[in-house]
Amino acid sequence: MKDSRASAPTPPPGPTRQAVDLVKRYGEGEAAVTAVAGVSLGFTPGEFTAVMGPSGSGKSTLMNLLAGLDAPTSGQVLVQGQDLARLDDRRLTRLRRERIGFVFQAFNLLPALTAEQNILLPLRLAGQRPDRAYFDEVIGSLRIGDRLGHRPTELSGGQQQRVAVARALLTRPAVLFADEPTGALDVTAGRELLERLRSAGTELGQTIVMVTHDPTAATYADRVLMMSDGALRGALEKPATHEVLAAMARTEH
Repeated sequence: MKDSRASAPTPPPGPTRQAVDLVKRYGEGEAAVTAVAGVSLGFTPGEFTAVMGPSGSGKSTLMNLLAGLDAPTSGQVLVQGQDLARLDDRRLTRLRRERIGFVFQAFNLLPALTAEQNILLPLRLAGQRPDRAYFDEVIGSLRIGDRLGHRPTELSGGQQQRVAVARALLTRPAVLFADEPTGALDVTAGRELLERLRSAGTELGQTIVMVTHDPTAATYADRVLMMSDGALRGALEKPATHEVLAAMARTEH
C-alpha cells in the first residue's frame, strides 16, 4: 500500500517540538512528588504519537508541559528550537492560540455559545476568517452538522467532544494535543475521530500527541510511548492491539 504521507505538505526540517531532560516536581523536601522525571523526546511534522501508562504515570503532566500549559521544574520544551520558558505571557498565549490545538477531557466549551460559535471562537479571537470549505469538511467528518445551533447543555457528551475536536482542527494547528479524545464516544464515533486525527497528520502535516488508556485507540498512532513513574519505559512503532496490551502489562508491574 502506498504511504499517504507522500501527498502531505513538505514539513520544515527537524522536530517541531522537543523535550530536553524535562522534570516536573510538585512540593518540597520529603513531600515532593516527581510527576515527570527527566524525559527527553521529539515530535516530527505529520507524526501521530500516543502516550500511554497507568494512572499517575505522568502522561497528562507531560502533555501539559509540552503544550506550554505548565512550566517545568527543570529542563526545556523547544518549539522549532525556541525555548518556551523564554517567552513572556503574551508571546506564549499567541503561540498556543496560533500554533497549538487542544482537545481536553472536560471539553472546555463555553455554555453561552452555540456549538458553531464555540468551534469558531479561536479564529474570532485571532481576527481570522474561517475557511468555510474546510469548516464544512471538518463538521461533516465529525457528524455534527445538525447540532451547530445547539448549546453545550443541549448536546450529549460525545457530541460535545466532537465539537471540541472540530474547534481544535479548524485552526489547522502545527501540533494538536488530545487528552483521552475518545473517552466519551461510542465505538463508531471514536473510530471516525481517530481516523480524522490520523488524516490531520498525513494530509496536513500536523503533529498529533494523544494521551489515552485505550489500546485500540493507540494503534492508530505512528508510535506509542509507554510511561511509568514519570519516565519513558519504551516505544512501539505502529503496534497491533496485542502488542500495546503486552507493553501496558509490563509498565504496570
